Amino acid sequence: MTMDIPLIAPDAASTSDEPCTRRIWERRTRYQRVHRALTPLLRRPGFSLALLIVLFALFAALAPQLLTSFDPYATAPADKLTPPNLVHWFGTDELGRDLYTRVVYGARLSVMAALLAVAIALVGGLGLGVLAGFAGGHLDAALMRLIDVLLALPGLLLALAIVTAIGFGTVPVAVAVGVGIIPGFARTTRAEVLRIKSLAYVEAARLAGASWTRTLMRHVLPNAWGPVAVLATLDFGAAILATAGLSFLGFGAAPPAAEWGTLIANGRHFLVTAPWVSLLPGLFVVAVVFSLNHLARSAEEHAR
Repeated sequence: MTMDIPLIAPDAASTSDEPCTRRIWERRTRYQRVHRALTPLLRRPGFSLALLIVLFALFAALAPQLLTSFDPYATAPADKLTPPNLVHWFGTDELGRDLYTRVVYGARLSVMAALLAVAIALVGGLGLGVLAGFAGGHLDAALMRLIDVLLALPGLLLALAIVTAIGFGTVPVAVAVGVGIIPGFARTTRAEVLRIKSLAYVEAARLAGASWTRTLMRHVLPNAWGPVAVLATLDFGAAILATAGLSFLGFGAAPPAAEWGTLIANGRHFLVTAPWVSLLPGLFVVAVVFSLNHLARSAEEHAR
């Protein structure tokens, strides 16, 4: 009696593991590229300091309770308007609340509002820029004239008009700021799409039979992402300033919510007797915005 034993190809196991191996290799290659890009930047003291400030702000937005032991809403009238000291690093406000704690907890609303604004601008600007760059013709001209009209209006003034129309609060402020910075994303995306669409490898992909959708997703958008990402980092800082400005004017979260613009506004009545109530939160916001701008500029210079 004979038994037939099926033959197994020697490369069968390697073939079955090929997708997993390829993913591991791609992740390792991506990590090596990020490491090579960040290593020279991290050797710069200014870049490292800016990165630490931004990471501190992001960590404060995610887990503020780990950075302070005080309650941001607990009042202590006996300790009101206490200058900065070893216990209250930023001093206290007019109700005796620890100002450093309120700045840390205020990062959640301020950073989330800025992230929402940038996300709205990124989606809207990418959509308009890609549509204008790919369609061309009369549609491109019409969209760009609309963008020109929006660019002619100051962003903060446009956001102020929008938030007045849709209502007050953190989310309306974020939506208003996001709509106000859409034109910059649309212009940048359109310019990159027009530049990349005329390159030889894109034309070769089209001649090889690739559809416009595949060409856009595989060739155009990945190569146009760099300048858009730099602009997103810059506009993240601008969105923080814009949301803080609208909150300062009273359009943000209602008291006693801790928000950076609201904290600065609360101290404007004590600029002579207790200047730290407005000064220290304002300096913290300036440090975060300057750090974001420095990170974006450094990344742009390194990419060149």
